[in-house]
Amino acid sequence: MIKMVVFTGNPGREYEKTRHNIGWMVLDSFTGSDSFTWKKKFNGQWTDYFTGSDKIIFLKPETFMNNTGKSVQAAAHFFKIKPEEIIVIHDDLELDFEKIVLKKGGGTGGHNGLRSINQHLGTSEYYRLRLGISRPVHGSVSSHVLGRFSPDEEIGLQVFIPRTVTVLEDILSLPIKEVMKKYGSGR
Repeated sequence: MIKMVVFTGNPGREYEKTRHNIGWMVLDSFTGSDSFTWKKKFNGQWTDYFTGSDKIIFLKPETFMNNTGKSVQAAAHFFKIKPEEIIVIHDDLELDFEKIVLKKGGGTGGHNGLRSINQHLGTSEYYRLRLGISRPVHGSVSSHVLGRFSPDEEIGLQVFIPRTVTVLEDILSLPIKEVMKKYGSGR
């Protein structure tokens, strides 16, 4: 069972609508997110989310992407949450734009946020909701992930983000093995 959801992103107005912040965009679109009571701790913000009688921690690290693991490890330690009870929502260059894949463990694909989480947790055996942002056609990867979505992508986000929220709602309400069968190969 998932006990903590980590929404990745970078703090600061200049990063708000960038590809690296797609995790925060999903959080902002999550049903009822505007009524959450956030608390500052763990180098970020966290809140309780209830589904039935289950309490799930929503964590929004504010450490900048490269140090996300510091926040995740502190919250996991405090709440006694095992890595296999965590899901990280993050951008993924290796997936086509708008593709959604749920997986457990694996490599980082060069994602510095995942690298930081792996280092701080001492394992890669947590769940990931990989959100495709595509590789850049030209220019650097850094400029791409820290850049804003193109006008065409902005239009696509109007479907992509709500679809991701639906996948997350399934993850939080159904057995994870069932959700893996549904979304494990991508959508």
